[in-house]
Amino acid sequence: MKYEKTRKKIKELMQAGVFSGASFSFISKNESEDATWGNASIEPVKEKLTSSMLFDVASLTKVICTTTVVLQLADAGKLEIEQSLQSYYPAFEDQKITIRHLLTHTADIQSYIENRDQLSKEELRQAYTKFQSGAALGEKVAYTDTGTILLGFMLEELYQKDVITIFKEQVLEPLEMTNSCFLPTESAKIVPTEKHPVRGLIRGQTHDPKAFVLAEHAGNAGLFTNVADLKHFVQMYLNQGCYHSKQILKPATVQALLKDQTPNGKGQRSLGWDLLNDLQNQPLLFHTGYTGTFLLMDVPQQEAFIFLSNRVHPTDNKDEYLLSRAELIKTYLMEKNNACR
Repeated sequence: MKYEKTRKKIKELMQAGVFSGASFSFISKNESEDATWGNASIEPVKEKLTSSMLFDVASLTKVICTTTVVLQLADAGKLEIEQSLQSYYPAFEDQKITIRHLLTHTADIQSYIENRDQLSKEELRQAYTKFQSGAALGEKVAYTDTGTILLGFMLEELYQKDVITIFKEQVLEPLEMTNSCFLPTESAKIVPTEKHPVRGLIRGQTHDPKAFVLAEHAGNAGLFTNVADLKHFVQMYLNQGCYHSKQILKPATVQALLKDQTPNGKGQRSLGWDLLNDLQNQPLLFHTGYTGTFLLMDVPQQEAFIFLSNRVHPTDNKDEYLLSRAELIKTYLMEKNNACR
């Protein structure tokens, strides 16, 4: 059994109450070792977590869906990364923000919306079209949901379909992610998230407040999935963009993602993905989800770590979790490094 120290760390964090349950997978080339531990819920009653249950993976939606479709369009010559968002989505008012800025979180968007959670779906969309870039455009990385929300609106303009239909047709179906969904109808299959002061216990609804309002138009969050399906997505990346006989992304595109793609080359971010160096200073593709999820992929070595938890259930203890996640990833990277020697 591989990654025994990492498994031990997961168990310790679960026993400490950092999260009540976790489902995870260690992938090496075409083999994987999966596990599902703990509870899906502890309120209102304890319920055992099973491997088939779906997690709200929050911002993993950004890289699994939105980024993938944008890269597919670029591969097909239907979109230029250096072009302005406005050239593809004319309703957007700022002429300077490019697709690269949005994918690398370097748009310096001034994105405050007064009374945001009181706005309707259409009112929220209209507010996003008026955002402007700041003085640090292209110079500073500032992670935000705004970029992928705007890219979702752009995809709807290009495809003339709502964005979750685009994601199903372009990503979920080709990758045979048959368990995954948006706007689920059977809450019993969903791992609950936060016990919200207004919404109550959130189960079967998107946790992110913006994606909850935008619903079928949200490009930043809203995917519900499990380890079994995420392994298909990860294997596509480890196989240079190919899943079975289907080329989802060009090999050159996957390779380019391993380099800093910020406009000034100093931001340590790729297109959509964060770049995390391993102990040999080799770049790994990394992304997290607010609800307690992450993907970590070493494409050249064909190694990956998928981790899903419900760390916001029933309460959101963000600071404790961030420290624990850093410990977990450090433990994994140390074991990975020792295994590769």
